[in-house]
Amino acid sequence: MAHLKIFETNPPVSADGEHKAHIASAALTDPGLVRQANEDTVAIVTPEREDLLLSRGVLAVVADGMGGATGGSRASRTAVDVVTQSYVEDSSHLPRALQKALSAANFAIFKLAQREPGLEGMGTTCVALALTPEQAWVAWVGDSRAYLIRDHQLFQLTEDHSWVSDLVREGVLTAEQAAYHQNRHILTKALGTKREIEISVWEQPITVRIGDRFLLCSDGLYDMLTDDDILTSAMAASVEEATAALIQKANDAGGYDNISSVILEVSELRKCSSLRTAKDD
Repeated sequence: MAHLKIFETNPPVSADGEHKAHIASAALTDPGLVRQANEDTVAIVTPEREDLLLSRGVLAVVADGMGGATGGSRASRTAVDVVTQSYVEDSSHLPRALQKALSAANFAIFKLAQREPGLEGMGTTCVALALTPEQAWVAWVGDSRAYLIRDHQLFQLTEDHSWVSDLVREGVLTAEQAAYHQNRHILTKALGTKREIEISVWEQPITVRIGDRFLLCSDGLYDMLTDDDILTSAMAASVEEATAALIQKANDAGGYDNISSVILEVSELRKCSSLRTAKDD
């Protein structure tokens, strides 16, 4: 995994001094080859107005539910629904809006589990990206991940909230040992498991460059693939082809879990697209 200087001061602009960037996006979620139900939910929301694209950006969300087929899917769907609605309705500074959206989702899932005994213990990971032509902000809970693909290199933007990741940070395990540890899926945080939870969010924005691609995914993707596999597939010709290639490659490797892939790419001199939302049906 490469290291990246992401906090730059002067993002590139067009010759007339204005950003005229287009953000292309695509999302896919798949149950995989082993599990009958899909507990992942994904969404992309793109503003209809160009001024909102510049100020609020495109929102992408991936949630990976847990708590059985019913509880897991309810938790991930609730997370995505609440995060997207809260973010769209919030005019706060982008990182604060993301933080508030994930906190609202946490409380909604927690209350839902309290009301319905059959949903007790459910929860979900969640990673959300707000991407404008100038900046990107990431917020997350759990081990669903966000990556940046830049200059033919892959950069992980999130740190897993997991037991083995804590041991890596403490120097007890290496990253390689953690990747194959039998307890690598034990989470230290998940939305809905407590009334209040701390949301991880970047303290500074990621400066965006033309050509950047951002990947959001669940552990069913990165558990099955090497970083090189992810990078190769994520750089496919179009974002639609890239998301499909990642899902196919994870299934080819065994598809032991639900698999979700969301890719956004910043290109230039095109109009922004109309509102689009994608999620698992």
